[in-house]
Amino acid sequence: MTLSNAIRLILTGLCLLSASRSQSQEAAKSPEVDAAINRAVSFLVSQQQANGSITDRGHENAMTSLAIMAMASIGHQPTDSTPEGAVMKKGLGFVLGTTRQDKAGYYGASDGSRMYGHGIVTLMLTEMIGMGGDDQTDEAIHQACQKAIDLIVRSQRTKKPAFAKGGWRYTPDAADSDLSVSVWQLMALRSAKNDGMDVPSNTIDDAVSYLVRSFTSPVDADGQPRQAKNGFSYEANNDSPTFTMSAAGLLAMQVCGQYESPLVVGATDWLKEHPPKWGERFVLYGIYYYAQGMHQRGGETAETASKLVASELLSHQDANGSWTSSSGEEQNAGKVYCTALAILSLSVKYHYLPIYQR
Repeated sequence: MTLSNAIRLILTGLCLLSASRSQSQEAAKSPEVDAAINRAVSFLVSQQQANGSITDRGHENAMTSLAIMAMASIGHQPTDSTPEGAVMKKGLGFVLGTTRQDKAGYYGASDGSRMYGHGIVTLMLTEMIGMGGDDQTDEAIHQACQKAIDLIVRSQRTKKPAFAKGGWRYTPDAADSDLSVSVWQLMALRSAKNDGMDVPSNTIDDAVSYLVRSFTSPVDADGQPRQAKNGFSYEANNDSPTFTMSAAGLLAMQVCGQYESPLVVGATDWLKEHPPKWGERFVLYGIYYYAQGMHQRGGETAETASKLVASELLSHQDANGSWTSSSGEEQNAGKVYCTALAILSLSVKYHYLPIYQR
């Protein structure tokens, strides 16, 4: 085969892949969901501050990053000549500002969002690599990403007791772990790996071991849980699954490449019997993980989950396009937080963000 023919075949394949993705995005859309998302994006645009941050209750690094990802999840880019593109570009400039990330690479100190915020910002930046609009911005994104990823890897290696080994907690030097913080670090690592960045294999292996200990049924030597249908807990070695943590654990296992693990199958079956309900503690946080994790399962599971998510969210959207959670903790986080998570949950099936793709 000649080089020109090989190139032609590659280009043909890329065109077919692009066409297939466009068709799947078109098939996934619904006028009602699209209208709700567009109103929500307009709300986020209205919340941009003079310094470029997008926030209504502080935690500027994390909230700005969630808002940027929410807009990117339906196809907006910082390079677009649109109000949304301009907001994203200004927001990205804020996050890349010299006062946002410290010398160690940490994003969670300057806005008080701790390792939660660090994982969220790192995930956003890895998803935005190549979308900066110019070489200088793209290089700034890449450098910030590498420092942030290196901090996540170092943080996991902090000395911890056996039950907490492999996970992350509130600060980079924390000597314990929880699933809620850990899942953000794992999504950032997975996205970085998708970008071709170096992610040590032992980091993922240790994380999987931590996730196994966070499953609420003990597993045998072959990795089979004693109770197949079960969920995940906030901390390891706990036998009380919750909706939010079971959804988080499901997604965390998947981003570690464990798509057909018996724990993934068991958590999926558990979540089918415990679907999202307005009034749950951290309901929007849980729906965000649920939407992604069940989507990755594909088929009827994904379709049913998508309908449940749309039904639950669209019935609780505020008149101005925002969401206010039924959970007091999430209400305290603000409308930007709630609205960004709702958009990210509704937009999973559109496939625009690389992290949504298996």
